[in-house]
Amino acid sequence: MLDLARKRIVLGLTGGIACYKIAELVRRLTEQGAVVDVVMTEAATHFITPVTMQALSGRPVYVDAWDARIGNNMAHIELTRGADAVLVAPASADFMAKLVYGMADDLLSTLCLARACPLLVAPAMNREMWANPATQRNVAQLRADGITVLGPASGEQACGETGDGRMLEAHELLVDLIAFFQPKVLAGRHLLLTAGPTSEPVDPVRVLSNRSSGKTGYALARAAREAGARVTLVTGATALPIPRGVTALSVTTARQMHDAVMANAHDADVFIAVAAVADWRVKNVSDQKLKKTTEGGGAPVLEFEPNPDILAEVAKLPNGPWCVGFAAETEKLAEHAEAKRLRKGIPLLVGNLAHKVMDADTTELVLFDANGPHPLPAGSKLEAARRLIAEIAARLP
Repeated sequence: MLDLARKRIVLGLTGGIACYKIAELVRRLTEQGAVVDVVMTEAATHFITPVTMQALSGRPVYVDAWDARIGNNMAHIELTRGADAVLVAPASADFMAKLVYGMADDLLSTLCLARACPLLVAPAMNREMWANPATQRNVAQLRADGITVLGPASGEQACGETGDGRMLEAHELLVDLIAFFQPKVLAGRHLLLTAGPTSEPVDPVRVLSNRSSGKTGYALARAAREAGARVTLVTGATALPIPRGVTALSVTTARQMHDAVMANAHDADVFIAVAAVADWRVKNVSDQKLKKTTEGGGAPVLEFEPNPDILAEVAKLPNGPWCVGFAAETEKLAEHAEAKRLRKGIPLLVGNLAHKVMDADTTELVLFDANGPHPLPAGSKLEAARRLIAEIAARLP
């Protein structure tokens, strides 16, 4: 599924070296199914050409307010009619000031003033310009006016300095734009979740772990953030990037995961236990690396003790979060999942067959609640995560 299929985006470029990033953004937007109409200020054409933008978007590029290619010669009106959003990236300090004061002295500023759709801006400027009180007042006013401000990031700048004001990268802008269009069904909520595997030490170099990739948990973290939630992700070691806008707490063992969850559960509205937590840990962990053969010639003898049951403990908290569990089974999914839901004392449990979803990018989830099983359509893990977040939001008290 293309996240921006049939979306029409008016993409505005103002003068700044960050214009070079927009070539990549246009390519990514079109790959996601968006129709992109590019509007450039005269200053932007000094950094990247309209020819480049037209080649990438496959559509005419507009610079002049008097462009006669629009039938009624009113490009400032017609370009935003039927558009789903206007995104100005890069948005210079000068252009943001224009938006605040309603100035309309070129095509882009005029169509922003006359638009009939949401407006998003991605600031890009030198760190001193960004920190200037005038700029900060203008940004605050843009937000107060309902304009969405994406970024900026902090890092190396073209001027050779380092600090805030750097425009977000193309892939970050894409993720934020996709998130903008998702329903905000968890706005104002704090969602806490676990993801990935835990690793229990055997000796200083060996661990006992599992094959969890963390993909489902990370997809849920992204989907919850897209839905407007403040998201805290307690994660074991994975090879995945942390989803944008998500607060991540990295842990290794089940006890570390338990401590991180309990420290954050007090103000969470929802807790989702996705992580593949080790049920046991090694009791007799060796201080030194165990040798391949022991004095008796046999394998080392490991003793085990149970790890804390994180989900059950959170579910018992007074005034605790609304809890969702996960069960990855290899057989008798319905029987084992419902038994686990009742044993943990939680309102909702999500089940799947481990051998079908382990390391895969697709999944097929079944929800178990007091009314029985509810299968969700098969799809990518992000699609499944968005459906699950919608189901959770609908069930919240």
